[in-house]
Amino acid sequence: MNSKPQKEHQWLQKLVGEWIYEGQPPVSLTGMQSVRSLGGLWFLCEGHSEIHGGGTLTIMTLGYDPVKKRYIGTFIGSMMPHMWIYEGELDSTGNKLTLNTEGPSFTAGADGAKYKDVIEFINDDHRVLSSNSLGDDGKWHNFMTAHYRRIK
Repeated sequence: MNSKPQKEHQWLQKLVGEWIYEGQPPVSLTGMQSVRSLGGLWFLCEGHSEIHGGGTLTIMTLGYDPVKKRYIGTFIGSMMPHMWIYEGELDSTGNKLTLNTEGPSFTAGADGAKYKDVIEFINDDHRVLSSNSLGDDGKWHNFMTAHYRRIK
């Protein structure tokens, strides 16, 4: 199989580069992220951050599955043993990519929970990542927002 990048991969291409980021309450963090392309089909986002006074490493992979017609990916971090599996889509404006996933609940006693990460481009050099969890009330609750600014 020798696949060629689709138009949907072009959206992911905007992520390529070097970024610095800062998180806003309720989670305070700062860091750097390096994003590179793997053949124009996959995008590897490697992050290094300071959170809660300690260093963490994260790796996000993103791609597009033309059969499913969905964006797909994974997220792992040095601060947790769970691998998050993403599936999502762009909104009608073409500026926001919503990635849905499921994993361990952050609430004591709960078995699992639904989450979504939203990547929104404000412009070519500024993007925002917001992480949300689905509450027992059926509403999405933001638990982390980070602003990324391109440095190269």
